[in-house]
Amino acid sequence: MKKNKKISIKQIAQLSGVSVATVSRVINNNGRFSEETRQRVLDTIKKYDYTTNMAAKSLRVSKSKTIGVIVPDINNLFFAELVLEIENFFFDEGYSVFICNTGQNETKEKEYFKSLDSKMVDGIICISSNLVNPADYVKRNIPIVYLNNTDMKEYYSVECNHYEGGYLAGKELIKKNCKRIVLLTNNKTASSVNSKIQGFKDALQKYNIPTYPELIFRLDVKEGIFEDSLHTINKIIEDNISFDGIFATNDLRAHAALVALQNHNIKIPNEVKIVGYDGTSISKYANPPISTIYQDKKILATKTSSLLLNLINEEGINFDKHTVIPVKLIERKTT
Repeated sequence: MKKNKKISIKQIAQLSGVSVATVSRVINNNGRFSEETRQRVLDTIKKYDYTTNMAAKSLRVSKSKTIGVIVPDINNLFFAELVLEIENFFFDEGYSVFICNTGQNETKEKEYFKSLDSKMVDGIICISSNLVNPADYVKRNIPIVYLNNTDMKEYYSVECNHYEGGYLAGKELIKKNCKRIVLLTNNKTASSVNSKIQGFKDALQKYNIPTYPELIFRLDVKEGIFEDSLHTINKIIEDNISFDGIFATNDLRAHAALVALQNHNIKIPNEVKIVGYDGTSISKYANPPISTIYQDKKILATKTSSLLLNLINEEGINFDKHTVIPVKLIERKTT
């Protein structure tokens, strides 16, 4: 075949011995493929004098001006506020947003990826801790950005510094003389969860405070985040397990812990201190207001949305694959 700048993506795929979808993933460096495949595709493009920008543009002639947002729990105020910021950003850019609530169900997440692909969305923001690879369900070449999850290394991601958040929470409780600290979190193995836990444990280790196995609770979601956390704190109180601090990895869990303590007439912060996570209005308007690790939802949503929009417009070549945003401690009356 002669060199021809009008060679099609389909021809590049045939000459490389791969699918069109694989060629598009290699061109945009977004998706799953081996190093051998990447080199073979790039060699073919180079051989026939075809630039990657020209190839990328030929993949999407038109845009639907829609994006999808996959969210694990829209009832969680943090996710609700985050999605609202994303929706506002894209509305101003002339886009409509499909919001897909998975309820932390992997099967629903897989089906939503398929559904969004069939709806011809221009890109997807995934706020999920499930280890579901979009490449198995999204057949078109569209950009996907993960928010608060870095487990999918081949995709772009934006997250807060959760290790720092866990460390700050542990340090705050230790600084206020807590010696036996409950960790109240979920059973997910996602990067955001593991980073919070590791930061918390490292803070305890630095200040020579033991981590007690009987005070670590990684909960399945059965009745709901609030209800499950409430039952857990009720049970350890009723079992006479000694503790003087609680680190809850979201504000809803922290509020549940607060209610459980109050129901048992345990004084806060005199007898038990609490630090939550996220910085939602739940922590601000609880009685008493809850100390929390603040994630800036506006910055988090704007950086993620801007990145996705640039990738949709094929302007994301020089973006960092992984962006980290700082967190901060907001000290309130529970500590």
